[in-house]
Amino acid sequence: MKLVIAYIKPERLNAVKQELYKRNIFKLSISNALGCGQQKGYVSAYRGAICEVNLLKKVRIAIGVNDEYVQPTIDGIIAGARTGRIGDGKIFVLPMEQCIRIRTGETGMDAIG
Repeated sequence: MKLVIAYIKPERLNAVKQELYKRNIFKLSISNALGCGQQKGYVSAYRGAICEVNLLKKVRIAIGVNDEYVQPTIDGIIAGARTGRIGDGKIFVLPMEQCIRIRTGETGMDAIG
């Protein structure tokens, strides 16, 4: 079992979800995040005051998958998120020690579904 975490541009979220759905990956958790990488933010002026924005809006996607779904999940995220420009995002794959479904008490691979 693995936990796949991806940080992507907010405007690419629908494309990523559609690519994951094509690969039969339906269970995911999405949250808003702020961060910066090579983009380093931007400078803007608001009512005459100059302000530097170095934390950009991103979307964090977390997906717990069984081992056979790791590569299709990665491929789906890349297919939906890639624009070829800086700031497309990052994907992290972490080992997941245990998963428990609260409703039924199932554990391990059965709990992920």
